[in-house]
Amino acid sequence: MLTLGTIVMGAADVRRAADFWSRALGYVPRDSQVDDDWTVLVPADGSGPGLALGRSVTPVQERPRVHVDLYAADAAEQTTEVARLVSLGARHVDWDSYPEDPDFVVLADPEGNRFCVIDASHG
Repeated sequence: MLTLGTIVMGAADVRRAADFWSRALGYVPRDSQVDDDWTVLVPADGSGPGLALGRSVTPVQERPRVHVDLYAADAAEQTTEVARLVSLGARHVDWDSYPEDPDFVVLADPEGNRFCVIDASHG
């Protein structure tokens, strides 16, 4: 049986992306350092998938085919986490495909990579 090991994202500035995602997720560099071209971040407690960041010159897709979903326990936590992530450098994305009663908020990291914060209690 396969398991999800690492999610790989491109970044023009690997150090900036690593700083954001480390603070956003509480992850640490797997090799105790962040290089300019490649780094792998892992959960500080050792459980869960890693996040690899590789230097890329490819432009960010406006509607990416793959993105990361982050789960919040409920709407209050979602609101708190969105505010925290924005304070770390994320930004809100104008998303024209929100359903009438969305359980998610679309953000972009400082590199422009899209991700969602999901209210897991929404159903």
